[in-house]
Amino acid sequence: MAINRRDFLKVSAGAVGAASLSSLSNFAIAGANPKVVIVGGGFGGATCARYLKLWDPKIEVTVIEMNDKFVSCPFSNTVLGGINKLEDLTFSYNGLKKAGVKVVKDEVVGFDTAARVVKCKSGKTFSYDRLVLSGGIELRFDLIEGYDAKAQKTVMHAWKAGPQTATLRKQLEAMPDGGVYVLSIPGMPYRCPPGPYERVSMVANYFKTKKPKSKVIVLDSNADIVSKKGLFLTAWKKHYEGMIDYRPNSKPVRIDAAKKTVVLDVDDVKADVLNVVPPMRAHGITAIAGVRDDKDNWCSVDFRTLESKVAPNVHIIGDSISAPTPKSGSMANNYGKVCAAAIVELLNGREAEKVPVITNTCFSATSSNSAIHVAAVWRLNAEGKWETPKGATGVSKEESELEWHYMESWAKNIWADTLAL
Repeated sequence: MAINRRDFLKVSAGAVGAASLSSLSNFAIAGANPKVVIVGGGFGGATCARYLKLWDPKIEVTVIEMNDKFVSCPFSNTVLGGINKLEDLTFSYNGLKKAGVKVVKDEVVGFDTAARVVKCKSGKTFSYDRLVLSGGIELRFDLIEGYDAKAQKTVMHAWKAGPQTATLRKQLEAMPDGGVYVLSIPGMPYRCPPGPYERVSMVANYFKTKKPKSKVIVLDSNADIVSKKGLFLTAWKKHYEGMIDYRPNSKPVRIDAAKKTVVLDVDDVKADVLNVVPPMRAHGITAIAGVRDDKDNWCSVDFRTLESKVAPNVHIIGDSISAPTPKSGSMANNYGKVCAAAIVELLNGREAEKVPVITNTCFSATSSNSAIHVAAVWRLNAEGKWETPKGATGVSKEESELEWHYMESWAKNIWADTLAL
């Protein structure tokens, strides 16, 4: 069943008045169809595109995406664990195309926000009335000495599901039994999924069944496990006793790709398979558009509309924004809908919803047949800030096989919702 815009966002009394039938947009008067260009076809961008066409079919929606297919970061850790294959998480954009969205494979190289034009590497340009940036994150290799272009050919981050995920899996398969896998986790904030502690669980699960003498060393730049700590520690003790060596406050200073070594302040850690995830910031496309904060490294938006606070008619969704909410697929999907609903209202000369409500659900696999989750509801308060009402958060009491099945169902549902499958 299609989700009605008014069912998704609870309408305030002021918004109801602003959305009266007498409100006519300039486009309706001129007889022209408004144009929305979306850069990035991930969970945020694809969802926004689908719901724009669903809620207002007259809007001309164009998604510009560099990749031919959508590859899901949620569940990508199970590929490393040998439970799923990458093709199980790979989908076409045919559903969006059938829904009336124009999907263009190209790379955006510039913007003229005054003229409202997007410029692509191919030489093509696209005009817009509203622009949505959904590029996700950019990895800061420059913040770790030695993580240069040459090192990146052998030291995987696998933080964007795709070829690197497949390469890291092959490295794990080639590693001898008794070898050492080292995962270096960046400091917060970072995009999740793929979650680092879930990745630890999945690699350990693979080792337990195929390479039982092997070890997992976790170098966490954070002071402690930052998500579902008790549940992960319990699962690691239950399933992987003695296999996982967790080390907090272990920020990498330098890597030596040839020696497969991470250099810390106090010692060096050598690996057979080195998996270093660098720090992150808002995707470079936001810097090109002039909407990324040079100090904060993320993008400030009005959460009612997801419109940039520095560039009018430019909306930013997903991982690139500066927000207290998680940088998750679930949250990007929700932000895509909030943005779509706001753009529909604005393009029709109405007021956007003042008090949007969004949800986040993050599942994590802990073994080949068990999982855990955390969930929360977020509501925008009168100051325009997100808050979680009392009792609006939840976390698993314990890992279970039932949660694994819930996780599989959640994934299938969000893929279908995002891509109109």
